Amino acid sequence: MRIGTMIRPDPGREPHDRLLGRMAEYARRIEASGFPGIWVGDSLGRGRPTLDPLIELSVMAAVTDRVELGISVLQLPLRHPIELAHRVQSVQALSANRLRLGVGSGSTRADFELLGADYDHRFGAMKRSLETMRRAWRGEATNAGGTLSVWPGCEGGPPILMGAWRSPRWITFAAEECQGWTPSGRYSSWDDLEHGMRIYREAGGTNAVLANVAIDLAGRPESADLASVETSLVCPPDEARRRLKRMEQLGFDEVLLVSHSSVLDDIERARDFL
Repeated sequence: MRIGTMIRPDPGREPHDRLLGRMAEYARRIEASGFPGIWVGDSLGRGRPTLDPLIELSVMAAVTDRVELGISVLQLPLRHPIELAHRVQSVQALSANRLRLGVGSGSTRADFELLGADYDHRFGAMKRSLETMRRAWRGEATNAGGTLSVWPGCEGGPPILMGAWRSPRWITFAAEECQGWTPSGRYSSWDDLEHGMRIYREAGGTNAVLANVAIDLAGRPESADLASVETSLVCPPDEARRRLKRMEQLGFDEVLLVSHSSVLDDIERARDFL
């Protein structure tokens, strides 16, 4: 099982100056430490400032050479599919095909209310958007005959991972129609993960990536609200080792760890547990 990383800048806990330089430095450290990937999340209406994930990954692409660059997960119903396909293609090209695109329907009503989007019909919108984006990346006609010119080397788009927590339909879709399944390590229980993995493997899925697993091995005050999450690694090292082993035994191919204090040492220690 691989250990990857997630970056989640928090303006409430970090200095506001030199944001670009600090993010670039952290990305370089992650690559130099030998981690396979750097991932980001997607949220915009939840009461705190956030950064656009594709812009974040463009920064990472500019300062790294080898690591995979991923989003877990991009909420498709909140964007126009052709415009989004173009932006995704841009990051795919700029990163030399290192992009791994996790997609999902979205699960937080506040994000939809901010944009005036239809929360109740988000699953259908996600499927239609993904179909449109895939046609665009193949150079096929969309929207009354128009086509998106495909950047050389980006034909077909990046590998797609489906974000799903409990839905058998979408976990099966991840196995049959995508290049991976990426549930949430913050909002899923152990039972959810075990049940989902069974569905995914029985459907033929081969790439299970557990995203957004918080880690804090030192009990910092800023992580206190995450200590109650049963699948987090916000706990003493021995317990973190046990939980990480359980994730491996469940069959995950990769776990994406996020330190909300940007403490890479914690993530490196967790990698050593395996």
